[in-house]
Amino acid sequence: MANVVILGGGISGHTAALFARKKLGRNHKVTVVTPNSLWNWIPSNIWVGVGLMTPKQVTFDLGKVYKKKKINYEQAKAISIHPDGNAQHSAPFVTIEYTSEARKGEKAEIEYDYLVNATGPKLNFNATPGLGPENNSLSVCTANHASQAAQMLSENIERMKKGEHRKFVIGTGHGTCTCQGAAFEYLFNVEYELRKNKVRDKADIVYISNESMLGDFGVGGLQLKRGGYITHSKLFAESLFTERGIDWIVSAHVFNVEKKRLEYELLDGTKHELNFDFAMLIPPFSGVGLRAFDQSDKDITEQMFAANGFMFVDGDYTQKPFEEWKATDWPRTYQNPKWRNIFAAGIAFAPPHLISKPMKSANGTPINPTPPRTGMPSAMIGKAVASSICDMINGKTSEPTYTACMSQIGAACVASAGNSLVSGSAVAMTMFPIVHDFEKYPDYGRDIRYSYGEIGLAAHWIKILLHHGFIYKAKANPLWYIIPE
Repeated sequence: MANVVILGGGISGHTAALFARKKLGRNHKVTVVTPNSLWNWIPSNIWVGVGLMTPKQVTFDLGKVYKKKKINYEQAKAISIHPDGNAQHSAPFVTIEYTSEARKGEKAEIEYDYLVNATGPKLNFNATPGLGPENNSLSVCTANHASQAAQMLSENIERMKKGEHRKFVIGTGHGTCTCQGAAFEYLFNVEYELRKNKVRDKADIVYISNESMLGDFGVGGLQLKRGGYITHSKLFAESLFTERGIDWIVSAHVFNVEKKRLEYELLDGTKHELNFDFAMLIPPFSGVGLRAFDQSDKDITEQMFAANGFMFVDGDYTQKPFEEWKATDWPRTYQNPKWRNIFAAGIAFAPPHLISKPMKSANGTPINPTPPRTGMPSAMIGKAVASSICDMINGKTSEPTYTACMSQIGAACVASAGNSLVSGSAVAMTMFPIVHDFEKYPDYGRDIRYSYGEIGLAAHWIKILLHHGFIYKAKANPLWYIIPE
């Protein structure tokens, strides 16, 4: 009997668990270790953040799903990995600490045959002094954070209805952030709500980002086929901002957030400040802080994890100039090169390098987006990893059989404003592949046939369908597996 242990129950880990359980016989175990009792469809946190949904509409109880699917569930956080066992364990194991009320603080050890690190990111608010909901800015990274943002938005709208003028700052809260798409979408939802409440004339809205240009999105920008023409995402984004009267500041590293005021540095090294009444700033991500130990309990974390806390997999981590980066640098199977029964899925794997061009300010401060790996790519990677492990357990192969290389898969992004079937709009963009491959697509690095962008009500309907479809899938309802990642 094999035990597949999956650390993390987010989009990637949950997908891996469901497919592993589906593909493995009942004589094998699938165990999920995750500190959260609720699964969160994170893309819809945007709607929670403007009061159009509640946290209950974007979350559900993981325990019920795992009980139904006969998946072992430990509500706990992983602390350390022991890939070769130790004096007490001949088999590899992980150390966990329970987070449930009944067992909070208790520690345990779980042996595994195959391990999937799908722990996702730590929301590293501490990277910028004053950043985060416990300090001086808001977030939509969790359902509860988003609910807090909605409350603050509502209070500001009420003040504007009484004649007050308010300033909204939305964007990224550090020079190395990812998830610019989430800030972009929240920005347009806030603008939509202000118009809906007839107070748009009382608001100044500023987008601040570490992107080198609008429309970079951490993927170096992209060319979009639109209406028979090829348009760069920079022009596409700038048009949207201009049409809606939104100002923008790019190439910015926010280095301090105070009450009603933030400070930022630009690529030229100059430092500036920006006052606000409402600020939603996405934090940078880091690994969750897992440690690794050898048989003698010596710390070997640096052998398994990069400096940012994300796990090494089968990518090419050779340090080389930007001009020498290739699509083939990117991992295919997400198997750890030293411990072949360990995989990392979703945000938990260490990218070999950026997708956008690396930049530093005149002061040496890095100001560039880190690679996005959320949503669709995370789910595809989780499924591929689980499928490879199942084939290995079932004796079909001794090596991973499935791949989900980000330089060989595409992604779709739908950024919606509003959630009504009859009003609102959305920007829909697709790209293939996610990571540039200039050897295969010398003109743009991507296949222009599958890279396009549109805006309108139809794209908005797609966003609503995605919300309901993916929550249905994540609940493992009948025929859940036919809904594509």
